[in-house]
Amino acid sequence: MIRRHLISLAALSTCALMAPAVMAQGKDIKIAHIYSKTGPLEAYGKQTQTGLMMGLSYATGGSMTINGRKIVVIEKDDQGKPDLGKNLLAAAYGDDKVDLAVGPTGSPVALAMLPVAEEYKKILLVEPAVADSITGEKWNKYIFRTGRNSSQDAIANAVAVDKDGVSIVTMAQDSAFGRDGVKAFKDAIKKAKVVHEEYLPPATTDFTAGAQRMIDKLKGQPGRKIIFIIWAGGNPFKIADMDLKRYGIEIATGGNILPAMVAYKQFPGMEGAAYYYFGMPKNPVNDAMVASHYQQFKTPPDFFTAGGFSSAMALVTALKKTNGDTNTNKLISTMEGMSFDTPKGKMTFRKEDHQAMQSMYHFKIKVDPAFAWGVPELIREIKPEEMNVPIRNKR
Repeated sequence: MIRRHLISLAALSTCALMAPAVMAQGKDIKIAHIYSKTGPLEAYGKQTQTGLMMGLSYATGGSMTINGRKIVVIEKDDQGKPDLGKNLLAAAYGDDKVDLAVGPTGSPVALAMLPVAEEYKKILLVEPAVADSITGEKWNKYIFRTGRNSSQDAIANAVAVDKDGVSIVTMAQDSAFGRDGVKAFKDAIKKAKVVHEEYLPPATTDFTAGAQRMIDKLKGQPGRKIIFIIWAGGNPFKIADMDLKRYGIEIATGGNILPAMVAYKQFPGMEGAAYYYFGMPKNPVNDAMVASHYQQFKTPPDFFTAGGFSSAMALVTALKKTNGDTNTNKLISTMEGMSFDTPKGKMTFRKEDHQAMQSMYHFKIKVDPAFAWGVPELIREIKPEEMNVPIRNKR
């Protein structure tokens, strides 16, 4: 009897030890996606959401589970408002008990959210907010970013326009996105000359006064003259209505979403550098995403769809490596220096600031009647190792 009693106690002890592990295995992995479901960057946010869900499905083979744990995504709309984004992230960590968060769409919202991740000691995977300061002076160890940063944009675009005898005026939104972008662009320019910086309110629709100031700064300059545009949303290409050709002034800019690139048709031969265009990367992940998107939506995936997909690939890669363990410190140590496949090819989180190092694409605009937008033809892929992206944090 005593022996049987001891065996029963041992069995109970074993069950007690196993119970937490079994419970942990069965517990949902909760991810908050905070993005601009509405607001000025709504189009960007919705693409990111589409890409995130497609990527999670692809990376888990359609199961939406990792090591027996179901992935649950909780959506929250920041409306492009920093205070709202900050409060939503705090609620996600504190009330919803999410394991980690993805987002947001806009840089001002991201900057408001960074301290919340540090306060709750939970990972915030930034996608697609761009400002350098997110992984720079405002960064903390809980922040990772799959989206490109302003320096990566700037260094890649400098490849297209940084030549001797070129005078450049920058036009950007008066925001963290715009100002960080211009600073990074100026830092990357080595041969050309930046003669003026024009900052306009983010919601600007009448560009006449700003365009006139830029024309006045450029029209007397010798050699090639370029207005380089850093803008999110709206239609800054209305400045072309000011008859820039009369003054020999060109426009240059980076890539954008397909609806915005309809305006690029006015500028055949325009060069720039893009984060993504569905026809540029050649790899199995991009092939799968493009095919799936055409199947579901009858259209190609867009700029920020690729970003959302990339964030999903990063999360699933990390969680597979931890066997579904969502412990923050374990995830941080796993993700630092981690490489993962994306529609853009391989990305790697830099250990120093958790910025994903990634390729960019030097393009020239071609007009093709088959497409409603100006088609960016690939000149060459700019590899991560070719871009000396500064480490700006205070780690």
